Amino acid sequence: MIVPSLDSLPETARLSSADVAALSATRAARWRPGLPDAVHSEVFASARDASGTGLALALALDTLEARRAAQSDHPSAEKEDRRAILWVQDKSAVRLTGRPYRPGLPEALQGRMIHVYAENAQDALFALEEGVRCRDLACVIGEVSGNPRALDFTASRRLSLTAERHGVPLWLVRIDAGRDLSSARLRWAVRSAPSAPPRWNAQAPGDAAWAAELFRARTHAPGEWTLTQRGGALVADPKQRQPATVGMRLGKMSAKFPIAGPSSLSVRPEPVEGPLFSSGGPLEGSAALRQAQGERG
Repeated sequence: MIVPSLDSLPETARLSSADVAALSATRAARWRPGLPDAVHSEVFASARDASGTGLALALALDTLEARRAAQSDHPSAEKEDRRAILWVQDKSAVRLTGRPYRPGLPEALQGRMIHVYAENAQDALFALEEGVRCRDLACVIGEVSGNPRALDFTASRRLSLTAERHGVPLWLVRIDAGRDLSSARLRWAVRSAPSAPPRWNAQAPGDAAWAAELFRARTHAPGEWTLTQRGGALVADPKQRQPATVGMRLGKMSAKFPIAGPSSLSVRPEPVEGPLFSSGGPLEGSAALRQAQGERG
């Protein structure tokens, strides 16, 4: 096998150390709301709450608004995007999470949603691919449960390439699914998070909040945020680290100050009155059992 040297490469293929550093810094940039770069994203969530669907919808609205703002200076740009949104669910996803509730959607989307009910995951993937081919759609949202055989890396790659070619973003919600191979550009793991208490009424329901982890991204560094919908906009707060528990603090102290072992402790157990019980019944050493065995003997 012949390995080509750097001198044999064309001039355009050579990168200086400064170019490599700049490229690494660009790819290591942290994600933030308002970036119109998402084309194919996956959101992993549990079926016990609506966190996956809620975050996918919030990310879609954030991306569409960022795209509209970026194209606002164009002479042919429209002030408001009225294109339809395609929502695809397979049969298992409908059974686990239910259909979208149109009156509960944001007011700007209530009259723009097209819902597709697919009998299985293969039909859902076909509808998703056809949806991202249509530039008359603003975006596509899909829901698939588990890890179906039809959703392999090849099918994921087809969705990514088609979405990039036609410029229609796709958010695929993976319900109760494992983190398998995928070509999605952004991959999220999400769960519901406590909402901040409202300012004027602490008893009122707060804004929607999600504990989101970006565990794989093509152009961003992984990270964790608490995403909140405030005033119609998506806001990202860095995840707060939990304080160390008592057990963790004792573990750190024992590394510097060894705790005395059982041989150096003088502990006298207190007498126990009455029978002792375990998960399997009376203990062998209980007084009631010894008395019963003596009477039987």
